[in-house]
Amino acid sequence: MIRKIWAVSAALVATMPLHAQAPAPASSPAPAPAPAAFDAAAGFGMRQSVQSIALSPDGRTIAYVEPAAGQASNIYTVDIENPEPRLAIRGSEHQRFGGCGFVSSRRLVCSTYSIQDVGGELIPFSSLFAFDTDGGNLRELGQRRSNEALYIRASSGSIIDYLPGNDDQVMMSQVFVPEQTTGSLLRRTGEGLGVVRVNTSNLRTAQIEAPRPRAAGFITDGWGNVRIMAVDDATGTGMSTGRIVFQYRPVGSNDWQDFGTYDSTTGQGPYPVAVDHELNAAYVFERLNGREALYRVSLDGSMRKELVASHPHVDVDGLIRIGRRNRVVGVSWATERREAVYLDPELQRIAEQLHRALPNSPLINFEDASEDESRLLIWAGSDTDPGKYYLYDRASRRLTPLMAVRPELETVRLASVRPVTYRAADGTNIPGYLTLPPEGTGRGLPAIVMPHGGPGSRDEWGFDWLAQYYANGGYAVLQPNFRGSAGYGSAWFQNNGFQSWQTAIGDINDAGRWLVSEGIADPAKLAIVGWSYGGYAALQSNVVDPNLFKAVVGIAPVTDLTSARDAWRNWGNAAVVRDFFGTGPHLQQGSPAQNAAAIRAPVLLFHGTMDRNVLLQQSRLMDERLRGAGRASELVVYDGLDHQLDNSAARIDMLRRTDAFLRRTLGIQ
Repeated sequence: MIRKIWAVSAALVATMPLHAQAPAPASSPAPAPAPAAFDAAAGFGMRQSVQSIALSPDGRTIAYVEPAAGQASNIYTVDIENPEPRLAIRGSEHQRFGGCGFVSSRRLVCSTYSIQDVGGELIPFSSLFAFDTDGGNLRELGQRRSNEALYIRASSGSIIDYLPGNDDQVMMSQVFVPEQTTGSLLRRTGEGLGVVRVNTSNLRTAQIEAPRPRAAGFITDGWGNVRIMAVDDATGTGMSTGRIVFQYRPVGSNDWQDFGTYDSTTGQGPYPVAVDHELNAAYVFERLNGREALYRVSLDGSMRKELVASHPHVDVDGLIRIGRRNRVVGVSWATERREAVYLDPELQRIAEQLHRALPNSPLINFEDASEDESRLLIWAGSDTDPGKYYLYDRASRRLTPLMAVRPELETVRLASVRPVTYRAADGTNIPGYLTLPPEGTGRGLPAIVMPHGGPGSRDEWGFDWLAQYYANGGYAVLQPNFRGSAGYGSAWFQNNGFQSWQTAIGDINDAGRWLVSEGIADPAKLAIVGWSYGGYAALQSNVVDPNLFKAVVGIAPVTDLTSARDAWRNWGNAAVVRDFFGTGPHLQQGSPAQNAAAIRAPVLLFHGTMDRNVLLQQSRLMDERLRGAGRASELVVYDGLDHQLDNSAARIDMLRRTDAFLRRTLGIQ
């Protein structure tokens, strides 16, 4: 797939100066044959063809992850001067690839992810492995596997520094598990998270930071120096309190000093995310007037704090980094659209030029860079463009198109997304995004309210495969950022969408009422569709107002707050999850499975058997309670899939089933 798209893109545009548009053809081409009918479910349900991408230090090679059959994916490498993709690593159905990064111009490190059933408990596993660009010399990183380990090692660790200039070597935080072997001088006794420097070719390893049982992470300065350590605070029984204690190390010192404590339950306190080597300072997210702001804090012992960026209406929630040393070059936030402010004047200038060169793709990300930053890997997209990757050469100022993220949608007319606000019952203005079908008047339509997951999340302007699928089928789609959404500050988030469910669900139902009052929606053809928390909201909305939505689709939904909370009782974060859901009557009142008799609309549910985020039992309970109350309910279960249903065949099937269900239930011909 990628091979074909690459060739077509290069033939169409070749390379162009940054300030220029692609030239028009010299003469009109011959009429193309009529295209076959577009299969919308197959087009929108297909996983995107580039799942992650990286650029080599010399700027000559890219590596990308492409989906394969089922949940599998493959890793390809491509010489930019001779764009013929080469399969480096073939993945398996049960172990998916995450992101990749170049250790050197000839060697990569990639991550894998899987969920396994261990004694009836679904446990996520992750690992790191290194290999040459041709797939050779495959090596797994991290502590070697041992039958004598005291417990299961679910993660090998993560790369924290690519150590530019030290070919084949990386610095990683590594998980250590002690062994139980007695009478052996070679048994391992270290436990917890530590830091090692490892040669990815021969696995020679040097310990940099001894493992600590409660260590939660480390941050380097990009030059091989560990400067910040995160320690998970715990009770006497070893349960996490949700507080993270940060410590820092001054230049030239081996001693750790207190930096501050972040509370993940309340969101209070400093949260360092990067260290600037030249400035000897940490970049830190912390609240200012109830919203996240970015600060720079000196690590010279003074803890001098300087405000870098803030916004009066939304959280500063993105850090823009570039290059092999993960250099901080800017920040971003989302108002009606994602906006970026660059701290590097040269990158600000390049970004402005890119916006002029790609006016139809206003969303632009710097994805990666060569070691000298002379070549930049760029993604650009919009609401009607799922995105394309480009290579920008700073010396020649040429922009070369590489590949499309969703080539199957290249010739499909996509729907525009419009930021809107509507008034909730208490007078509060709620922001959201309205997607209307590409054709038609936009009046009297079948319509869908589609609340996002989380609830600690939010929707943004851009391409959304679910919303676009429904719009392509003739539906108006409204995605509300109800109170309980992230990104708008602590007052908007309230106590999250579970503890403050009445406000969140009220805002979501008001979204449906607004569609009707504006004449956009036919009130007899109004549905609600949601995934995860959005699925919970879809069900609970019908408990609150059984006559508003005429059809409900819940994908991997939470349906019973008490059992969703208790599903984590054997995990170290059980107390944090307990505090997140809270205690009290809202657990019963806010659980759709406990109030199934109130639901009037037909319900269609989807869930994967390997979902650790929201266990399958949540949907099974909902389906059982609905049927017991005499309500129309159907549950579709996908074997072996997790919360994301990261399988093209399953997603296509889900789209086809929802289309048939909605058309049948809403009476759409």
